[in-house]
Amino acid sequence: MADYPIISDVSSHLVRSLRQKMCPEPIPSPNNIDVSSPAEQDVDYILGLYLYDIREEGDISTPPLISADRTRLKKPPRPYALYYMLFINGSSQMGLKAHDIQKIIGRAAQIVNDGNIINPRTLQPWLETNEPPIIISPARLSLEDKVRVWSAINKPYQISLFYRAAPVLLSSEIIIETPRVTQAEFNIEDRHGKET
Repeated sequence: MADYPIISDVSSHLVRSLRQKMCPEPIPSPNNIDVSSPAEQDVDYILGLYLYDIREEGDISTPPLISADRTRLKKPPRPYALYYMLFINGSSQMGLKAHDIQKIIGRAAQIVNDGNIINPRTLQPWLETNEPPIIISPARLSLEDKVRVWSAINKPYQISLFYRAAPVLLSSEIIIETPRVTQAEFNIEDRHGKET
C-alpha cells in the first residue's frame, strides 16, 4: 500500500509531466514550472501547481483489517482526494501577455487531460498490491468558489485550472499481530461414518 510520500509523489508527477511536454514551447525552461503557492513572493517561475485542499473520502469497501503477511493484520488504507490549482505566476519577470497566458493554460490543460490516469506503482515502484489508478479530473467549481480559493491566499482572482486527483490511498502503520495456532483438533471419519 502507498506510503505517506504519495501526496508529494502525485504533485511531483504532475510537474514532471508538464516540464517534459511544455518546454521549450510554450515555456522556455523546465525550471519555469514548479510546485508553489501563488502567495509566495519573489519567485521567478511561470506556471505553478498549488495543492490547495486535501479531503478524506468516504470509506472504500474493505474489511476493517487486511492481511499484512501470513501472521499479521493491518488497518486498510484511507482514501483521499487532492485538489490542485494550476496558475500563472503573476510576479514572474517574464513579461507575459494575455495571448501567452492563454497558450500556456491551454497547453497545460491538454497535458493534464491526456495524462489523467496515474498508476500508483509509477509513483512508488515497491508497491506489492494492485491499487486503483489515481484519476485526475476537473474540479467542478463555480467562479465564486474559484474566487474564494484565491481570496484565501489574499490574491486577486486570475484565470487558472482546477483539478481533483483521487483516490489517493494512504496506508496505515498500525500492525496487529495475530495469535499463533498452538493447538488443533481433528476428527477423522472412515468410509462408514465412524470416528476413529
